[in-house]
Amino acid sequence: MDGWESFIGLARLILLAMVPYTLASQGTMLAGRAGVFNVAQEGIMLLGASVGFLAALRGGSLWVGMLAAAIAGGLLGLALAYFTSTLKMDQFVIGLALFFVGLGASSLAFKLLVGVTLVLPQIPTLPDLKVPLLGDLPVIGPILFNQNALVYLSALVSLGLYYYLYRTSWGLELRAVGENPKSADSLGINVTAQQYAATIMGSMLIGIAGAYLPMVYTGTFTQGIVQGRGWLSIALTFFGGWRPGLIFAGALFFALVEVGSLRVQIMGGVVPHQVLRMLPYLTTILVMIFAFRWVRVPAFLGQTYDREKRSLS
Repeated sequence: MDGWESFIGLARLILLAMVPYTLASQGTMLAGRAGVFNVAQEGIMLLGASVGFLAALRGGSLWVGMLAAAIAGGLLGLALAYFTSTLKMDQFVIGLALFFVGLGASSLAFKLLVGVTLVLPQIPTLPDLKVPLLGDLPVIGPILFNQNALVYLSALVSLGLYYYLYRTSWGLELRAVGENPKSADSLGINVTAQQYAATIMGSMLIGIAGAYLPMVYTGTFTQGIVQGRGWLSIALTFFGGWRPGLIFAGALFFALVEVGSLRVQIMGGVVPHQVLRMLPYLTTILVMIFAFRWVRVPAFLGQTYDREKRSLS
């Protein structure tokens, strides 16, 4: 029985750790499907974590915090869309600039509203929501059907994005923009509107991914709370082939590596903890070596479409 309890506990932790990877990578994928390569994930997640925590602390509700984090992420997404789709500026440069904006704004907002304190303020973490009947099933019940709301949301977002991209005409238009905006434009598809919508919605998901960390993991905000998950979400998006289903599966794998390395650290051993902390990143490098051999990215990813010139640049 102890073995089953240990397995259930490990599986629950993997699902908990999967959420920020899933939401951030699906947000990256959504913008990328419109040809916008967002590299500001780390900054957006930090800003989402800070704003979400502060809004929950002042507003007295975790859902107020989630909404605030989504809005904060959406604003950075709006800035990215404006500079790249309207002003036709380089996506990579603007993305890095917004990363630093998010990095600085997250720290500034926390210091303005909380200040310097020896004891960090705390908010309650998200409670588990048990699904009636299904939550009582042996083994899979406590693993799959007794989780917090954002675990369910991440699965629903992945399923919804798959349906949207491959089962609706709107999704077909979005994919057309990411593959060949000139052809999409000639068919009457508003390329700029598609890029704005996808980039803003994707950044909102990334903001929520950041807010998840203080609201589930720590109950408070620290500047290093994201710990590189934003950068890893870019690699995960490539690993998942820019497809919602494969990204969700990849997020589970990344979460397994993260939880496994933490478990080994807790248990102790001859392996230095610095090596174990590097393990998720080393795994990412190894995975990407093989993933780049078969992955297919949107053809227009990271490029700028100028309608006035009617050409690709």
